[in-house]
Amino acid sequence: MLGACAASFLPLSAAHAQVRGLPDFTDLVDQVGPSVVNIRTLEKVSARAQQGGPNEEEMLEFFRRFGLPIPNMPKQNPRQNRPQQQEEEQPRGVGSGFILTSDGVIMTNAHVVDGADEVIVTLTDKREFKAKILGADKRSDVAVVKIDATGLPAVKVGDVNRLRVGEWVMAIGSPFGLENTVTAGIVSAKQRDTGDFLPFIQTDVAINPGNSGGPLINMRGEVVGINSQIYSRSGGFMGISFSIPMDEAVRVSDQLRASGRVSRGRIGVQIDQVSKEVAESIGLGKPTGALVRGVESGSPAEKAGVEAGDIITRFDGKVIEKSSDLPRIVGGTKPGTKSTLTVFRRGGSKELQVVIAEIEADKPVAKAPAKEERPAASIATQVYGLAVTALTDAQKKEAGVRGGVRLEAATEAAARAGLREGDVILQVANVEVLTVKEFEAVLGKHDKTKALNVLFRRGDWTQFAVIRAGR
Repeated sequence: MLGACAASFLPLSAAHAQVRGLPDFTDLVDQVGPSVVNIRTLEKVSARAQQGGPNEEEMLEFFRRFGLPIPNMPKQNPRQNRPQQQEEEQPRGVGSGFILTSDGVIMTNAHVVDGADEVIVTLTDKREFKAKILGADKRSDVAVVKIDATGLPAVKVGDVNRLRVGEWVMAIGSPFGLENTVTAGIVSAKQRDTGDFLPFIQTDVAINPGNSGGPLINMRGEVVGINSQIYSRSGGFMGISFSIPMDEAVRVSDQLRASGRVSRGRIGVQIDQVSKEVAESIGLGKPTGALVRGVESGSPAEKAGVEAGDIITRFDGKVIEKSSDLPRIVGGTKPGTKSTLTVFRRGGSKELQVVIAEIEADKPVAKAPAKEERPAASIATQVYGLAVTALTDAQKKEAGVRGGVRLEAATEAAARAGLREGDVILQVANVEVLTVKEFEAVLGKHDKTKALNVLFRRGDWTQFAVIRAGR
């Protein structure tokens, strides 16, 4: 009996411990809830007869966000003579935001206010204000608006670096126009690269159209992100949502509040990931850094001495773990700043000084050089399936290189490695080659049982290939 009684108490004690460990969001809602606002946007359109019923306001954001046509929009009949009609304001979309400062500065998503003629902010106490857009940045999807009010409950900004995967987080917003809706979940991943300019926080917090621009809140009641995107095949929540890290959002908002725009740095390189095979072949070790595939003419990188084939491993001492880290770090650097690049080149590291320029529109792709008659291809490199010839001075100038050899034919091992006719080989086995003679000399000394790394240029892009003879 004693054993049975003891056993019956153990689960109860464990259950109490488990209950105490469960998250309770009620205090957080009371604390942060008053700082979350509903945002409605209006646009001015010509007054027209409604056909087929009005569009639902809560769906407008979804259709515009994903570039879909809005259904049931009536068309004007050009044949029908009507008097000139006045403009009227119609609902455009709904979203969320949160109070950043007590004097009425509010943060939200750029896509929430993009294209709006009027922005209406509703507080939890039901007061409504017309807001002025101080600035919106589409690259980061951050916007800042201002309402004429004081003494507002501002949020506390948290340290994103302290945020841990598996940590409980909460969102408050207006999904489908349902104001003050609370959802919760955990942090699924950090530094999630989705191809955008910022590394996102991934969570499983339920986010739907209308939640955009609302805060992601940790268990200390601090805002650590702005809810921005969802992964969905249906348009609704499917268990994956993304938030803009608050440290990045604050940097953007500071510039928007100061000047209405965001200034970002650039150095003028085209980059790619470093594969494990390439890293091992060139002696880098692990696949880290950003592989320079091309350097823009006259760019800060060219002036600093950056070359195609370099692997940028550090920027001002910050480690570049993957290629997407570089544009984010450089973009956050003030134009005019003198920075230090650490590059891995031909088996060793060196430091280069670069002056950061301001980001500009992408340049058009240069026209590929026209095909010309070439002298007979060399046969000295048949073991690798390579047949090369010298570059003419005109070809060097056209390609923007000081030397190298042109690939006339790629067969066997070279073809399997992805090389093809017309590629310009700049480097083999970590050695720069300017002439056919240098190219053949390097290959003559290379151990045929080991992989051969080749740095080549194709059009405007420079990349590595790894050739394995006899495979």
